[in-house]
Amino acid sequence: MPTVQTKYLGQLRTEATHVASGNALLTDAPLDNHGRGEAFSPTDLTSASLGSCMMTIMGIVAERDGIDLRGTTFEVTKHMNASPRRIAKIEVAFQVKSAQPLTGAQQQKLRNAALTCPVALSLHPDIEQAVTFAF
Repeated sequence: MPTVQTKYLGQLRTEATHVASGNALLTDAPLDNHGRGEAFSPTDLTSASLGSCMMTIMGIVAERDGIDLRGTTFEVTKHMNASPRRIAKIEVAFQVKSAQPLTGAQQQKLRNAALTCPVALSLHPDIEQAVTFAF
């Protein structure tokens, strides 16, 4: 069974549906690539996936170790290369919040978890991943 089913809607837009849950999202080409920029672009989703994957793996480690990371936020900034058109760099900036102070070892464990998430390890090595953590 597929994970995602996607339909082209025309005008450079798609609707992707997560088969197991039925949740859907739209994509639109960005303004600088003939689109309207009214939804995530496919490269936006790639960049968001990196940050979300990092946070998810940090959450798994934190829950296993009894650390509450609720309230942690992150911002993702995508940098495109013009020729060939591709993602050149993804910046992820974490503001880590914890109910209790984190030791240096705990902070390092969370950093390592983020940097070795499946998306981070799956992206082409030519895509620079610049990740920062504020604890």
